Amino acid sequence: MKVYAAIDLHSNNSVLDVVDEAGGLLHERRYPNELPVIVEALQKYGKDLVGVVVESTYNWYWLVDGLMAAGIRVHLAHTAAIAQYAGLKYSNDYTDARHLADLLRLGILPEGHIYPKEQRGLRDLLRKRGTLVREQTRHCLSLQSLWTRHTGQQLSANSLRRLTPEDLANRFSDAHVRQAAAVTHTLFQTLHKQVDALERSVHRELKRCASLMHLQSAPGIGDILGLTILLETGQILRFASVGDYASYCRCVDSKRLSNGKKKGQGNAKSGNRYLAWAYIEAANFAIRFSPPIKRWYDRKRSKCHRMVALKAVAHKLARACYFMLREQTDFDLTRAFG
Repeated sequence: MKVYAAIDLHSNNSVLDVVDEAGGLLHERRYPNELPVIVEALQKYGKDLVGVVVESTYNWYWLVDGLMAAGIRVHLAHTAAIAQYAGLKYSNDYTDARHLADLLRLGILPEGHIYPKEQRGLRDLLRKRGTLVREQTRHCLSLQSLWTRHTGQQLSANSLRRLTPEDLANRFSDAHVRQAAAVTHTLFQTLHKQVDALERSVHRELKRCASLMHLQSAPGIGDILGLTILLETGQILRFASVGDYASYCRCVDSKRLSNGKKKGQGNAKSGNRYLAWAYIEAANFAIRFSPPIKRWYDRKRSKCHRMVALKAVAHKLARACYFMLREQTDFDLTRAFG
């Protein structure tokens, strides 16, 4: 007899439900978030267990990796694609887990991609770089604002990087302002060093990767954008078509049409926000440094809003990168932009 399981995962506990082929409830219990306890509860079903569904929450890594290491087939539920319950007057953690198990049993579970554990840490390390860069920029702007407010002069980012503690001490007469400037400058310099170290670490892992070199052959894609696209994309063959990949990169419209008229739109934020950022950045650089792409952008810009034209360039680059990764070829300007 085939059985199907689902786990409603929380920060400190998990609700496990197991159902049979007819949807009958076999097991239902709340467990602490302890991997051996959950594995033991599932392993007693042996080969009858078809699989277990785990919600794609912020803390799924430990559970999914542990279950897979124990030889249990795991399905990561794409929570944003699961329709809300209709007609239910009351729901709780147990009904949520039961619903996931039923979706698996019926073969209609929307599944998310389980990124390979071997490269997940490297991908997340590059994401941490983005967080540090934004924080570094915040401190840069704060110090520039303080400088202008007290001196009446502007301070460029390059000049800020060359500042020393002595420069700050000599510039401001007020002790409190000096301390605020010194703290902000120290944080900026520390973040700058950490970002550099992090970039070297990620690049050292993938600098000889053929796929990365193919991506960097495209105008506007350098080290950081190439690494971001490569690591966030993962296995390119998981995308059935170039359209699926472009949608995942948030490079396509989200709208619902009926009889030629717009009746609404779907979830415009569905997809990977890191890839969306990378392709918009690449589009900006491509327009700046590639004359043929700049001419294509200008023609598009003459017919629509600037951001629509920019997004069109990003869409073109995303489609090009899909084929570059799938076919392991360099960028072809004619094929991408006609």
